[in-house]
Amino acid sequence: MDKKKVLLVDDSIATAKQLQKIVEETEGFEVAGHALNGIEGIKMFMTIRPDVVFMDIVMPEMDGLQAIRSIKNLDKEAKIVVISSAGGVGDKVTEALKFGAMNVVPKPFEPEKVREILAAV
Repeated sequence: MDKKKVLLVDDSIATAKQLQKIVEETEGFEVAGHALNGIEGIKMFMTIRPDVVFMDIVMPEMDGLQAIRSIKNLDKEAKIVVISSAGGVGDKVTEALKFGAMNVVPKPFEPEKVREILAAV
């Protein structure tokens, strides 16, 4: 069985590494790419065609909200999960869900929550 592909879009390498570890310990999933900002994320989305995207909101060059909008315009069926640090980004998370994000994962990550979301993909 082919593994489902996950794309990580986060300017923090440490955050991406934590998330990658959880994804790769989850049966049936692999991290197919890691982009450092929204612009890279959109390009990688087009190339990799991942089953799910984990998207940070606050990034340089292009933030997660713009990237979510762009990806949803390219592919209405794209499954995007917002990565959010607690506090301060409440409105942006609400906006991200309005733009079509399917869920939100708070930092620091709880492996169980990430696995639950992956199971729903």
